[in-house]
Amino acid sequence: MKDIMLEDGERLDAVNERITLIQKKDGLTFGTDAFLLASFIKPRKSGRALELGAGTGIISLLLAAKDKFASICALEVQEDFAVLARRNAELNGLDGKIEVICRDVRDLRASDGEFDVVFSNPPYMTTDSGKRNESDYKYIARHEVCGGISDFSAAAYRALKHGGKFYVVWRPDRLCDLICALRDNRLEPKVMTFVCADSKSAPSMVLVSATKGGAPGMSLTAPLILHADGDHSALSPEAQRIYDTLSFD
Repeated sequence: MKDIMLEDGERLDAVNERITLIQKKDGLTFGTDAFLLASFIKPRKSGRALELGAGTGIISLLLAAKDKFASICALEVQEDFAVLARRNAELNGLDGKIEVICRDVRDLRASDGEFDVVFSNPPYMTTDSGKRNESDYKYIARHEVCGGISDFSAAAYRALKHGGKFYVVWRPDRLCDLICALRDNRLEPKVMTFVCADSKSAPSMVLVSATKGGAPGMSLTAPLILHADGDHSALSPEAQRIYDTLSFD
């Protein structure tokens, strides 16, 4: 790992034994959704992947560190975070695998058939929902200011090869919006996994993979239960295995 100077308002966090992450104190920090999406994505060792809305770059970093793809292009609309994602790639010695571009997903004009996989942890709140974050960084990351799920799905369709996969983590209360956006953009949902905090809780997130040009038909897996107990002091055996291997397989 390379030495790096922190700027005002930044902190350094150890993600795992391989990755150290620079984060903005007033920005959206990584969480369970990033780890689970990175684990849900199936590897294509010789393939090219595209991330839509990279933030700090944590998901691309996790995938690159596990050699799930030969190369990853990460798009981020906020210039400060695009710079931060580049610094994080350099810090972890992964800048040779990850290219970060500052661009709005709505402006993406990738040529047909460029990427094998596209993935995203997109903003999940409409602009008129929830309390307005004091931090613009958090507001843009959480709310559909720079494009909604239909825009992200359209960008994924444009960038993917025929038969390519789009992986996304989303909120169950807006699942209908996601499914409609995918089908409207000829991305057929193929696998769906609900994630629950414990065995008595309703799902708090959903992981979906969709195929460009895929035939109708989707597999709904058993839900992933994150914690083995009600007070959430311990991960379930399945969740622990996923965290340890960065894989659902």
